[in-house]
Amino acid sequence: MAYEDVRNRDADVTETHDLIASDKVEGTKVYDPKGEHIGSIERIMVEKRSGKVSYAVLSFGGFLGIGHDHYPLPWSKLEYDESLGGYRVGVTREQLEGAPRYGAEDDDYWTAENGRRVYDYYGVAPYWI
Repeated sequence: MAYEDVRNRDADVTETHDLIASDKVEGTKVYDPKGEHIGSIERIMVEKRSGKVSYAVLSFGGFLGIGHDHYPLPWSKLEYDESLGGYRVGVTREQLEGAPRYGAEDDDYWTAENGRRVYDYYGVAPYWI
């Protein structure tokens, strides 16, 4: 592709066949195995050195966005379901209620130990392996 072609491309593209911009992921609904809405992605966490998406932080519970907790899900647990227009996870609401979580005031949650707890809880290999 010529430099002129690249320079004239739209920098505001937020989605392609294989890629999606982080701001389009945030707010996307998350569904359980039965297709029932269980929460929404509040943010994604990217590993600084590798650039790999490590977690999707699911917002769940509360009322009108007040009093909800944050549930880090390993990115590998999410599967985009075009028919739902959101992510499906192999986790029930009951399993999610017992999952590792943190509140808005927990600024020091992101430790290596808590990362291991999250991946152990969901039974998947950590992103750092």
